[in-house]
Amino acid sequence: MTLSGDGEETPGLHAEPAGFAMERAGGVALWRQIAERLKADIRAGVWAQGSRLPAESALAERFGVNRHTLRRAVAELAAEGLLAARQGRGTFVESVPISYPIASRTRFSEIIGRQARSPGGRLISSSRETASPWLVEKLRLRPGESVHRLETLRVADGVPISLSTSWFSAERFPDLVSRYAETGSVTMALAAHGLEDYTRQRTDISARLAEPEEARWLKLAPGAPVLVNDIVNVDGEGVPIQVSHSRFAAERIQLTVES
Repeated sequence: MTLSGDGEETPGLHAEPAGFAMERAGGVALWRQIAERLKADIRAGVWAQGSRLPAESALAERFGVNRHTLRRAVAELAAEGLLAARQGRGTFVESVPISYPIASRTRFSEIIGRQARSPGGRLISSSRETASPWLVEKLRLRPGESVHRLETLRVADGVPISLSTSWFSAERFPDLVSRYAETGSVTMALAAHGLEDYTRQRTDISARLAEPEEARWLKLAPGAPVLVNDIVNVDGEGVPIQVSHSRFAAERIQLTVES
């Protein structure tokens, strides 16, 4: 426990662990290094959601920087929705990264709802197109068969979490686009076509920097990282029903692979 600048005890202030040091001669700005360190602390539970961060002076001393540099880091995390400055009270943890398990039954709405957050889905665009050879193989379609292509944005409490491109057989799910537009749920759109359940057959996970259009939709800073999920879902008979390419805002999500 450490006394803050206003004389109150402030939990969570600690010396930097061995192995961590500010890179002052590198190419990454000090304020961005501080932002990443604070973000890592929030992920690790050093400060829980709703808790107050140490005083500005204490944090500046911890990192060995001036207050201007510290404020830039805090402002960045506030813009991302992780922190909130409250006049006369201090800076508080506004949200913590969402735990997102990857298992045989992965449902966005259920995962978000279990963490006391409000899930939502938005249809950005859609099209009906002839399946390319790789989709014919992935979805086990006949050559020349059509697919629905959906571009969707998923949110939690109104904050963008993932941007996805998904493909479905247009023959098997003729009204899928309109059903998704009505409900914002792939599960409900499939259920409207008689498919009550489906499972995850495969998930390939990678990471890269967000492209400009992805950063715009996900409300990320230029060059922010995204976690990329390429998935295949199948019905009870093992027939593929969905192929998706999803980009998650890495700073807002923690993927967990369950066996």
